[in-house]
Amino acid sequence: MIYDLIIIGMGPAGISAGIYAKRAELNVLMLDKSAPGGLLNIINNIENYPGFINVSGPDLAMSFFNQVNGLKIPYKLEEVIDVNPGDIKEVVTKNNKYQCKSIIITTGREARTIGLKNEDKFLGKGLSKCALCDGAFYKGKDVCVVGGGNSALGESLYLASLCHKVYLVHRRDEFTADKEYIDKVKNTKNIELLMKRQVVELNGEDYLKSVTLDNGEVLNVDGLFTYIGYKPMTNFAVKLDLVDDKGYIEVDKNMETKEKGIFAAGDIIKKDIYQIVTATSEGAIASINANKYIKSKK
Repeated sequence: MIYDLIIIGMGPAGISAGIYAKRAELNVLMLDKSAPGGLLNIINNIENYPGFINVSGPDLAMSFFNQVNGLKIPYKLEEVIDVNPGDIKEVVTKNNKYQCKSIIITTGREARTIGLKNEDKFLGKGLSKCALCDGAFYKGKDVCVVGGGNSALGESLYLASLCHKVYLVHRRDEFTADKEYIDKVKNTKNIELLMKRQVVELNGEDYLKSVTLDNGEVLNVDGLFTYIGYKPMTNFAVKLDLVDDKGYIEVDKNMETKEKGIFAAGDIIKKDIYQIVTATSEGAIASINANKYIKSKK
């Protein structure tokens, strides 16, 4: 079978693209290596997405996924490892090869690591990148959060509702988060702000027991949650020479890459604003223009 369109990634951009493709009656297939929703699944609280005054990331992801199922959009949970361009393009997963006329890449981003010794050793043993996933394990305990953006402050507030104390460590003297988050954090009694500080060492044997800061201070904590930004998931796109020096895919106003028939949308592309609402918009734009591309080839 040759699909009209294959969408790689089932986060907000990918699901939006899939909805528009299905409504255009394209023969579409969606692929993702893990749970639909992408980074939504590790966000505790969302207050800026239209139609929802307040919603958890997993609940919003499920709403998106319910629409996929309601429209009967075909999808498979398989990790894409390669893409071969051409008039008929090939998408290679760990399990199969699929042919199609057009592709939309919406693989998004993943959390960055601090880059410290023992980081891999303690992952899942005191070190976490998801407060919503792991916060309950630290109920009544002391934890440390690293970061200064919305994710770091939002998850600090969530952890403060569970933990005895939350140390919020940020390498700058000001946060980059929204004022609403900053005000809430500053007014939460069990959150201690440690500005112009960095975690430089992770301590413990089998499990994390403490962290050392760059001023020599040691924080005796049971958990460390890191929110220091994201990196694009574009391994297979690098070979196609579609990315910039930071790994983001470059697209035009139609969300099309320099490789004709290959589009990209969402947090994977080079842009200024990384929000759920912009990702869904870009997914729609990519899908509409992929449809135009497909029809132009007939």
